[in-house]
Amino acid sequence: MTDSLNRFVEAQDASYEMALREIQNGRKQSHWMWYIFPQLRGLGHSSTSVYFGIRDRAEAQDYLNHPVLGPRLQQITKAVLDSGQSVLSLFGSIDALKFSSCMTLFAAITDENSVFAEALSRITATDQKTLKMLHLTD
Repeated sequence: MTDSLNRFVEAQDASYEMALREIQNGRKQSHWMWYIFPQLRGLGHSSTSVYFGIRDRAEAQDYLNHPVLGPRLQQITKAVLDSGQSVLSLFGSIDALKFSSCMTLFAAITDENSVFAEALSRITATDQKTLKMLHLTD
């Protein structure tokens, strides 16, 4: 399944460090949300959203277990938590929703002490659409 994740690795190789710097500087300024903070496929409707959408719980687990993608997602999520900014200030309204969806997805497949669960409890709301798509709520 790791081969299917190459789309993320290739996209991130060109922009991950820049994305991390933007978060550390307090404001997202370029276009990288889809592949840095992925969400479930079907939440967005653009071709980019579909291409970078996570297919299901299994692909999310593969993403988290990937030797590059998993550590990067944890690192940049921690940077968001450490920024002292609201997600609305960091990302703007549309990308704040994408961040919430991403955190909901990865919190659902990790334990309650994960950085993703911490983000949900401290700085963003749980995305109900993501939970429904994961069949965790009605």
